[in-house]
Amino acid sequence: MQVVVRDNNVDQALKALKKKLQREGVFREMKLRRHYEKPSERRAREAAEAVRRARKMERKRLEREGF
Repeated sequence: MQVVVRDNNVDQALKALKKKLQREGVFREMKLRRHYEKPSERRAREAAEAVRRARKMERKRLEREGF
């Protein structure tokens, strides 16, 4: 991953890097890997995330349709 530093503006480059890492999910991955997660806990977490995503998509779909 690369970020271009323009006009010696390191702060702006750092902000761009953090945004890219956030989009890629690196921070979330680091947080999850700090401690061991049992396979059953992982399945439960992933199922809950899927439900959350499905509900969010449904809300957005209803909002677009005007309900």
